[in-house]
Amino acid sequence: MDFTSSLAQLPAPSAKRIALRISAPAERALRQGHPWVFDQSITEQSHAGAAGDLAVIFDDKRRFLAIGLYDPASPIRVRILQAREPATINADWFQEKLVSAAQLRAPLEKQNTTGYRLVHGENDGLPGLVLDRYADTLVLKLYTPAWIPHLKQFCDALAQVNPSTHLILRLNRSLEKQTDLLHGLHDGMTLTHPTPPSLILFRENGLTFESDPIHGQKTGFFLDQRDNRARVEKLSKNKSVLNIFAYTGGFSVYAARGGAKGIVSVDVSAPALESALRNMAYNKLTAPHETIAEDAFEVLARMASQNRLFDVVILDPPMFAQSEKQIAVALSAYRKLTHLGLGVLRHGGTLVQASCSSRVDAESFFESVHQSAKEAGRKLTEIERTAHALDHPIRFKEGAYLKCLFATVS
Repeated sequence: MDFTSSLAQLPAPSAKRIALRISAPAERALRQGHPWVFDQSITEQSHAGAAGDLAVIFDDKRRFLAIGLYDPASPIRVRILQAREPATINADWFQEKLVSAAQLRAPLEKQNTTGYRLVHGENDGLPGLVLDRYADTLVLKLYTPAWIPHLKQFCDALAQVNPSTHLILRLNRSLEKQTDLLHGLHDGMTLTHPTPPSLILFRENGLTFESDPIHGQKTGFFLDQRDNRARVEKLSKNKSVLNIFAYTGGFSVYAARGGAKGIVSVDVSAPALESALRNMAYNKLTAPHETIAEDAFEVLARMASQNRLFDVVILDPPMFAQSEKQIAVALSAYRKLTHLGLGVLRHGGTLVQASCSSRVDAESFFESVHQSAKEAGRKLTEIERTAHALDHPIRFKEGAYLKCLFATVS
């Protein structure tokens, strides 16, 4: 990879380590593999630190416990890089982590898939960072300024393990606002020469999709639903399919390849649905495909009033709960969405309903779907409950967010 000069201008990591001691509960959690140390858990600190400083955590007998990235402005004060054994955090260390992550995802190459997550943050031992692949373009998303001083070393390691033509940087919203810590970096910038095209084509299970890695949601595509899309393909032959919150039509394209007799994609974003139409065209799929750029809840209510029914209804909404305070509201929204979705599902049809809200645990989500079905007087028979795909591994409880229910409804 030919990097731009922007990486060379970044500050180098500080050679001075921060020594920390933490509370007994935090120490237990760390020993059990939890990747975060919260600000309130710190009981003793050698000196104030800056974002990206390395913090070394010791137990009450001054024995090494872990080393991680320090972020003085975040409640997650330290993101753990390595526990139990001391380590030198440098390009070689990053390279080892990237090699392990690549080995885990090796089976995807045999599935005619060139779009997937290469690094899933904490769950791959690189907390606060995700890395997605779209063919020969990589998209690196950061969630903390603590990565900035280490970015050049990380990218040098990346060039050895996962060489690519383009590397694009994305920043989460809170990090975008911390301009004084970004040293000229900005969301959507290209870290390599040459500049990539605005739309990247990649393959997923032999299907071609486009991604807009600079302006699209997440890193340009919802890679985490790949396995569930493949399940929908198997359910779709000769079926009418309604895809709610369709975004760029991932589920719709799979349904079309699966032989659906008609598909309706609904999303509030007209540009996203234009992308869905292009994704159909890339794959030369000719199933009747209607797009509706309106609010999903309003569309479902209108369809129910028109007695417009479908054989398969897919409900894959955005995150409803971003904090603990929003859990009750989120569960209410899921129940309402289930009720509306069942209102347009034929008896004997299939409901596919997902949640990407990590704050809502799986059992509460599935219970809310069942409760709504019961209130609607419909019998729901589960086919399968699914969670995370191979490229989105989960190593700690808070890391789990995706759950999906497949059920027949009479």
